[in-house]
Amino acid sequence: METIFSKNKEEHPEPIKAEVQGQLPTWLQGILLRNGPGMHTIGDTKYNHWFDGLALLHSFTFKNGEVYYRSKYLRSDSYNCNIEANRIVVSEFGTMAYPDPCKNIFAKAFSYLSHTIPEFTDNCLINIMKSGDDYYATSETNFIRKINPQTLETLEKVDYNKYIAVNVATSHPHYDSAGNILNMGTSIVDKGKTKYLLFKIPSSVPETEKNKSCFKHMEVVCSIPSRSLLHPSYYHSFGITENYIVFIEQPLKLDIVKMATAYIRGVNWASCLAFHKDDKTWFHFVDRKTKKDVSTKFYTDALVLYHHVNAYEEDGHIIFDIIAYTDNSLYDMFYLKKLSKDFEENNKLTSIPTCKRFVVPLQYDKDAEVGSNLVTLPTSATAVKEKDGSIYCQPEILCEGIELPHINYGYNGKKYTYVYATEVQWSPVPTKIAKLNVQTKEMLHWRADHCWPSEPIFIPSPDAREEDDGKIVTTF
Repeated sequence: METIFSKNKEEHPEPIKAEVQGQLPTWLQGILLRNGPGMHTIGDTKYNHWFDGLALLHSFTFKNGEVYYRSKYLRSDSYNCNIEANRIVVSEFGTMAYPDPCKNIFAKAFSYLSHTIPEFTDNCLINIMKSGDDYYATSETNFIRKINPQTLETLEKVDYNKYIAVNVATSHPHYDSAGNILNMGTSIVDKGKTKYLLFKIPSSVPETEKNKSCFKHMEVVCSIPSRSLLHPSYYHSFGITENYIVFIEQPLKLDIVKMATAYIRGVNWASCLAFHKDDKTWFHFVDRKTKKDVSTKFYTDALVLYHHVNAYEEDGHIIFDIIAYTDNSLYDMFYLKKLSKDFEENNKLTSIPTCKRFVVPLQYDKDAEVGSNLVTLPTSATAVKEKDGSIYCQPEILCEGIELPHINYGYNGKKYTYVYATEVQWSPVPTKIAKLNVQTKEMLHWRADHCWPSEPIFIPSPDAREEDDGKIVTTF
């Protein structure tokens, strides 16, 4: 573990030499890009929620055993409108803004009344996505922003909705062996239907179209109908195996009617998201070759998840690991009014994040008795056949108290051993980095005094022979 210090939320548009404790390996060369909320006050106005802050891009350039740090605010349309007005005028998920001088207020109101889905922000503050040789800042809306990885300059805006009918998309895409991007988004009330779309962004374009964007070649791989037209599931990530896409339709749902009227009612969009604790959580497995959802209905009890860890196939089963909660209290913890100096002591989660392993038998005896466990692998996870033919799944608990999981991505979609994550326990504030062995459930920890580490990034050694042969990089 090598440590890199990033102490503030100010811009550093020119590279500065970062403080490093320990010795970095000579093979660690290149640029690590990070993204997150940075500015929460504009003029006399403040955002309500930590996750609403204007995106601040970070780069760490590793060169000859040294690290150079640079940061710059994403110059999104949202950023430019807010800075020009010297106040918050563009709404974010947890903060509704009035009025918006970037649009006439009557035109804005008409827009909200005329469209089921409002126009979202392009404040792309969650992740960085690589597409071919290009890099994009992403969030969970239909907008992404291209950036220059060397200078962190903000370039053009891309609207997914111009190419495929998605209103929101995850900020955690997957990459296949050819470098193509696989991601999921929700198409809300499009032609009278609400559905979840798996879409692909090619890593390159044909030689005859070298000057054209790869987004013009986006394609919908498959679609999964939402169980509710006006209450689609919220999701932050999804899983992938060699042959299947793993999508979880959880009972944390968006209320589209409430979202469509939120601006006029004077409430934020976050208030339109609700957890239905008495509903089921449904599992979908889409065959990547046939592009069809497996017909058997698999489900478990109500849960909330943000992060998939990994998924793989073994002896006719799909095994997938997730970080799950029993309620949606996590988001509410990060409203700024709660982020006082005593935040860590006074704010406790009502549901501890739990790393759960589900084992789902895709191949099983169709004549098996009702009530029998169809899992044949050595695990405490179960999949019990119900009278109606559906299968009720219960997980094996791998550990409790970790979040922001990462793996060696070379093992994505494959049987694996190690998870790297932040340790949070009952507080939403991470205090340690954890390494979990999912086979033995053994865990190693790293911590430092007065340290809130960010999600750990695993970088494999160039000549690695073992899954955990590499370095973990985190900032705090």
